[in-house]
Amino acid sequence: MQMIDAAQIRALLDWEGVLQALQQAHLGARPAGDSYFIGDAEYGLFSRGVVLPGYGAGVKVCSIYPAGNAATPPVPTEQAAFIVIDEASKAIAAILDGPEITRWKTAADSALAARKLSREDSAVLLVMGAGPIAQALADAYLHIRPSLREVLLWNRTPAKLMATCAELQARGVNARIVDDLDPAVARADIIASATSAPTPLIRGELVRPGTHLDLVGGYRADMREADDQAVANARIFVDDRGSAACAGDILGPLQAGVIQPGQIEGDLYDLCQRNPFARAATERTLYKNAGGAHLDLVVCQYALGRLKARAKGLGA
Repeated sequence: MQMIDAAQIRALLDWEGVLQALQQAHLGARPAGDSYFIGDAEYGLFSRGVVLPGYGAGVKVCSIYPAGNAATPPVPTEQAAFIVIDEASKAIAAILDGPEITRWKTAADSALAARKLSREDSAVLLVMGAGPIAQALADAYLHIRPSLREVLLWNRTPAKLMATCAELQARGVNARIVDDLDPAVARADIIASATSAPTPLIRGELVRPGTHLDLVGGYRADMREADDQAVANARIFVDDRGSAACAGDILGPLQAGVIQPGQIEGDLYDLCQRNPFARAATERTLYKNAGGAHLDLVVCQYALGRLKARAKGLGA
């Protein structure tokens, strides 16, 4: 059994490789046995398991401690591990660092969908939220949309964005922190939101035609990142229907009758298998990134494949 830590994962993965791995996986059959919140969501403990033909099986175990950063000494707000089970032998093949896999998987999930849903000439990216997921989203979007000429960063506590902004600027990215969210929403061609907001931050009346909304946070029913108008005005897609059905940005508008189930046009499998995907330049699109253990499993298997290739001297 292999133990793969965060530093090893960072050394093994690259955005294009992860995107291609997810694309290839979504050309096949949908997973079996994917479960959401086995455990206690309020307590912050959950696990998700999946069986995916050709990839084996996997279980993610995660504990979330929001007050971790304020503790003395500080502790991680999320601690997790992903267990990969070999398809043939059913043995535990590897245990990988959960937060690092989540960072790559989450951003690549959004970026793969955005390759289909966002305009190729998108120029302004707005990233909402702070932390490793927000930075990964900026990196992934810059990879898939070289047309981006400006990255706007917003968080309720702007100071938390200083390191991310400085890192982007050091790479030559035109990045800046914005204090006022509404004007940034009105300017953006792509909005990627990774917050835990209990009430909507994105006002639909400000989202201009042609904008792509990527809602990454808000994994619980009591969380919202976009208001009803923002959801109702867009063509709606999700990564996983089961996971998205539990998220406030989809569940809330459905329960209120603002949207109907049939308005969810498809999931990530549909997007990957619909080639080419057609959208008008003025259409607003919305993607709910709710996650799924199959996504983690695919990224883990890609990392393990890279590790095996390097051991054989076949890869850089």
